[in-house]
Amino acid sequence: MSLKRLQLARTLFRSSQIQPESSSNLFGSCRSYSNALTNGSDCSFKSFHPNLFKGNDGFSSASVKNLTLRSTMAAECSNFMNDRRMSTAATQRPSAQVRGVGAQIAVSSPGFIYEPYEPREKIPFWRRMFTRSGWKRTKDDMILELKNAYAIAKLRKTGYSKKQFYREAVSLYKEINTLIANGDKKLLRKAVTEKMFSTLKNEIKQRETTWSQVYWEMVEPVVMVRTLRARMIGVDRKDLNKVFYQLTLEILAKQKFEAYDSKGSVVAGDKDKEVLVRDIWVFEKSTFHPGAHWRLCGRISPKAS
Repeated sequence: MSLKRLQLARTLFRSSQIQPESSSNLFGSCRSYSNALTNGSDCSFKSFHPNLFKGNDGFSSASVKNLTLRSTMAAECSNFMNDRRMSTAATQRPSAQVRGVGAQIAVSSPGFIYEPYEPREKIPFWRRMFTRSGWKRTKDDMILELKNAYAIAKLRKTGYSKKQFYREAVSLYKEINTLIANGDKKLLRKAVTEKMFSTLKNEIKQRETTWSQVYWEMVEPVVMVRTLRARMIGVDRKDLNKVFYQLTLEILAKQKFEAYDSKGSVVAGDKDKEVLVRDIWVFEKSTFHPGAHWRLCGRISPKAS
C-alpha cells in the first residue's frame, strides 16, 4: 500500500509540473478540444483523447489523474479562448442595427443659438482704461469681436457676400412674417429650423383662438440691417469644414398690422398706420448639406443697446 501511494504521489507531482514549451501545446489542444465539441465529430474527439475509447485495462491510476488534470485545464482554456474571441468580434464588428441607425443619422440643425447676443453695457472711458474691471471688459469685448471676425472670414471662403446675404435675409424676413400671418405651416416649415417651426406652430395655434385673420405688410425698403454676431458650430472633430454658421441680424423696418375676429371686425392694429419695428433674428446655414440655404433658427428679444 505504501508503495502504491508513493507511485501515485510521484505521478501527481510529475503531471503538475508543466514545461514552459508545453504552453503552446496546451493552447493547441484547447483549440482542438473546442473544435471537436463544436463540430461534434467522433474522430476529432478520439484523436484528442484516444485512451477514452479503450477498455478499463488501458488506464492506470496515474493516467486517470493526468487525464483529469489536463482535461480540466483544457476546458477552462477553451472557455477563456471562446470568450476572448466573442469579445473581440463584438468590438471589431458592430451589429447591423448600429450600422443601420448610424448611417441614417443626419444633423439638420444644432437646435440652439450658440452664444446668444446680448447688448453690452456702455462704460466710461476712464473706467475702461484705469480700472481692473475695465481692463477685463476690454479683453472680453476683444474676444467677442475676434470670434465675429473669424466666423465671417471662414464664411467668405464659402462664397459669402454681405450685400447678397442682407438681401436674402430681408426677403426671408418678409416671407416668414407673411407665412405666419397667413398661418401657412406647410411653407413655413421649409423656411425655419425644426425647433423654430415647433415654436411658431404653437404661436399660430394660440393666435387663431383669439383672431380669425391677420393682415401684415412690410414697407420696403427696410430702414436698417446690421450684423450683431457671427458664430460657428462644428459637428465633426475630424472634418473642420462640417460646420453650421449662425448670423444674428438686427432688422429695423416699418410695418402695417391689423387683426380681425370671426365676424371680420377689426379687433387690433390699423393697416393704414406704419409702425417702426425692431427685430433681432438669428439665421443659420450648414456647409455640408446639399442645397443648404439660410433659415431662421431663433429670435432674440430686443433690448436697449
